[in-house]
Amino acid sequence: TEWAYLSSGTWSLLGVELDAPHVSDASLEMEITNEGGVDGTIRFLKNISGLWLIQECRRAWQREGQAVDYALLTQEAADAELTGIINVEDVRLLAPENMPEAIRALCAEAGARPPESRGETVRCALESLAAGYRRRLIGIDRVLGRKTKRLHIIGGGTQNKLLCQMTADACGVPAFAGPIEATAMGNIALQAMAVGALGSLADARQVIGRSVEPILYKPR
Repeated sequence: TEWAYLSSGTWSLLGVELDAPHVSDASLEMEITNEGGVDGTIRFLKNISGLWLIQECRRAWQREGQAVDYALLTQEAADAELTGIINVEDVRLLAPENMPEAIRALCAEAGARPPESRGETVRCALESLAAGYRRRLIGIDRVLGRKTKRLHIIGGGTQNKLLCQMTADACGVPAFAGPIEATAMGNIALQAMAVGALGSLADARQVIGRSVEPILYKPR
């Protein structure tokens, strides 16, 4: 089954694993990278914004004296109305002085009602991330002439269940979330391969797969 991965954290890495680099005018236009992976594989991926948007919103609200944690912001987003979708790859979101204001400005520019509350702002950011993942996944599939059937979400962003469900819904494929500490587990697995405790990459992935029970998010 064709699969793709999304490393979800402050930033997002969305892509697929290939046996060899794919270099074409289409991949260049989409700014997709061919990065060397483990055991001779290629990570054909696109760098996208991530939960940086929420982190910077929270920082802005904290400067205003508001006491907010991520669980509260996520719940407020779940209860809020979606006012519009923005392009999360817009360079103006990389380091704005005030992230909520930047999100509102991009919404207005797109002809949508700018979010007013914290919940609406976070809802806009999360839904826009999911929409960005969908757009890029469709683009990667088009470049490679394939169709992704499932998505594996790894990293700290898997703890945001609302974003995981939005991602499954937007991409239209089952999303398997976990492990949270994928980087650390992969590092350990490669060290085990290096000393001969594990014989191959397939063995390493089987061990990790038996160690973690991913959460399945079905598209609605």
